[in-house]
Amino acid sequence: MASSSSIMKRSESVVDTMPEALRQSRYHMKKCFLKYVEKGKRMMKLHHLMQEMESVIEEKDEKAQVLEGLLGYILCTTQEAAIVPPYVAFAIRPNPGFWEFVKVNSNDLSVDGITAIDYLKFKEAIVDETWADDENALEVDFGAMNFNMPTMSLSSSIGNGVNFASKFITSKLYAQSGSQQLLVDYLLSLNHLGEKLMINDTLNTISKLQGALTVALAALSSLPNDTPYESFELRFKEWGFEKGWGDNAERVRETVRFLLEVLQAPDPVNLEKFFSRVPSIFNVVLFSIHGYFGQSNVLGLPDTGGQVVYVLDQVVALEEELLLRIKQQGLNYKPQILVVTRLLPDAKGTKCNQDASEKIIEMMEGKPDLIIGNYTDGNLVASLMANKLGTTLATIAHALEKTKYEDSDMNWKQLDPKYHFSCQFTADMIAMNSADFIITSTYQEIAGSKDRPGQYESHGAFTLPGLYRVVSGIDVFDPKFNIASPGADQTVGYLEDNKKPIIFSMARLDTVKNITGLTEWFGENKRLRSLVNLVIVAGFFDPSKSKDREEMAEIKKMHLLIEKYQLKGQIRWIAAQTDRNRNSELYRFIADSKGAFVQPALYEAFGLTVIEAMNCGLPTFATNQGGPAEIIVDGVSGFQIDPNNGDESSNKIADFFQKCKEDAEYWNIISEGGLKRIYECYTWKIYANKVLNMGNIYTFWKQLNKEQKQLKQRYIQLFYNLHYKSMVRTVPIASDEAQPTHAIQVAKYYFLLHSGFLELKRLRAVQKLHH
Repeated sequence: MASSSSIMKRSESVVDTMPEALRQSRYHMKKCFLKYVEKGKRMMKLHHLMQEMESVIEEKDEKAQVLEGLLGYILCTTQEAAIVPPYVAFAIRPNPGFWEFVKVNSNDLSVDGITAIDYLKFKEAIVDETWADDENALEVDFGAMNFNMPTMSLSSSIGNGVNFASKFITSKLYAQSGSQQLLVDYLLSLNHLGEKLMINDTLNTISKLQGALTVALAALSSLPNDTPYESFELRFKEWGFEKGWGDNAERVRETVRFLLEVLQAPDPVNLEKFFSRVPSIFNVVLFSIHGYFGQSNVLGLPDTGGQVVYVLDQVVALEEELLLRIKQQGLNYKPQILVVTRLLPDAKGTKCNQDASEKIIEMMEGKPDLIIGNYTDGNLVASLMANKLGTTLATIAHALEKTKYEDSDMNWKQLDPKYHFSCQFTADMIAMNSADFIITSTYQEIAGSKDRPGQYESHGAFTLPGLYRVVSGIDVFDPKFNIASPGADQTVGYLEDNKKPIIFSMARLDTVKNITGLTEWFGENKRLRSLVNLVIVAGFFDPSKSKDREEMAEIKKMHLLIEKYQLKGQIRWIAAQTDRNRNSELYRFIADSKGAFVQPALYEAFGLTVIEAMNCGLPTFATNQGGPAEIIVDGVSGFQIDPNNGDESSNKIADFFQKCKEDAEYWNIISEGGLKRIYECYTWKIYANKVLNMGNIYTFWKQLNKEQKQLKQRYIQLFYNLHYKSMVRTVPIASDEAQPTHAIQVAKYYFLLHSGFLELKRLRAVQKLHH
């Protein structure tokens, strides 16, 4: 197909170009659109549209002409179409984050541009026409409160929120009269445990601060770099300075210079450098409501064990970075990180009616400086807490459910009894709109790829027919979005062994993780079977031991595949491991045998196992659907595979091992490429540094946009109190019987105060997953 740039100018809209595109092939398009509407109301995805179009254009050259022209480009950028005869309404996405909506009349091929609201009504008419026509149907519009907020405009800028915020703050400090005083006021507000930091009331104006900074810089220039702060602390205090600038003359001099540059000629680079030095974060609260953070010697439930481990790794990284920063700031405080979770098993069957704010303030001896939510339930609680305490809020969704199930919004009524999606989608929107900044693992998590919308992007405009219509849920161009990928644990064990190459995969045994798909690829590919063995670590062997219907079906399918392809002797299926140290050794063992790791998921939001495998030097093949496509540079630091094309993927794996047989050095080249990628981009130190920098920047950003933030929070509170609270009452309280893992249930809190690195390491040593 011809490139879009040669077909359609960037400034042209689809509604302007589509009429001409239809006229160019009017005869075929008339037949095509009549084909679309002949089955009545329905939703059609891109592949359905293309299949039916190709079925009515029999001549090969004519078909190629259509596909290679403007109409082909428009269709290829279409995500879906709502068919309500005689109209076909298209949702077209030319680039990540950009959407256009048009309707085509199948009778005369007339084209009209429509709004997102109009398009949602077309979708609703397919399942609930009465509600679609109801003028009083509830419309939710979080974007209405963003009228004064700056946003980005390029798809390539999505996820670079801190950089954009820094540029905007810089321009505001430079252009608007009185804005620099806001920075002075912010610095005057800094304190910890009642002790003022950086400056005192002596330096309460821009001119006074600049004068004192100039004097201080001159005095510091004559001191040796390693001169401790205590040596000139009294002189600094006389000039109006307090602790927090640095622990020695060199560091204090750098911090002073950064601030002088910001005040004299603001630029985003020096602004970010300065704020990375500001002592504003000492106490952090993390919400992860899943429970079992070491209670009863258990670390996580079957579907949450990895998530709990992620949060604990997050805590360790944040503490290490805070300890380093506080020391370098010349301060002698001890950071506190509090994990708030459910007290399981004691809290089973309890309701979400516990207020933890007083307990948090009591334990921390004051309000937290930063609150971080994790997952849907934790993000919702974190947003309520942050609003109550006036604390800067970060949220981490990890994996939003909306994109995992096709048309989950349209079909919410059928899915709600099992998954409670109406509550979950609502909670997600409340949290993401409440957040001061959102931490994501990859660009794809926010805005997807060229062909597929991102998880957050899918919340831009959608409908739950009969419940509400979301006109504007979240804007992926909002500067609150940032990418800070989690790291790999740098303390992986080592087990020396030399055996036949093994391809290895480890995941939950469910449909999306596609472990049975990998087993089938292996069974079908005789060449691959001749080169390697397959080791799978997933689920149970006995379906009766599982409480999850989907897992039961996958267990049965595994047994059938092993029998069908006669894999005994070539496959080893190991039950899900309960010891993370043992899992680490598995990675190393496979690496030592010159094997490879395969992650075949149909979709993966991030891919922590991919990071862990690469960190062990294990050549990795991972799905090209989702986050792993950003982690792996194909053919350099690993390989991307298409989970929907088993033949191609299994042959790609076989090609690698064949090449390793012919060139013994090739395995090492890919292994080293993976390790290099991890050390450059995916360590917990990098992650913690980014998150704390975000906390500093967005705390000031919040002050700059205080009135706007308050307006939006009022809208969120109204939506939460009038709508969400009544919805969540319909969610049953969890019991000991099998329950869906998606229900929003927050119960009695268990406070895990991380007061020392060794204590958390002790918890990591008892990582026993509960089955």
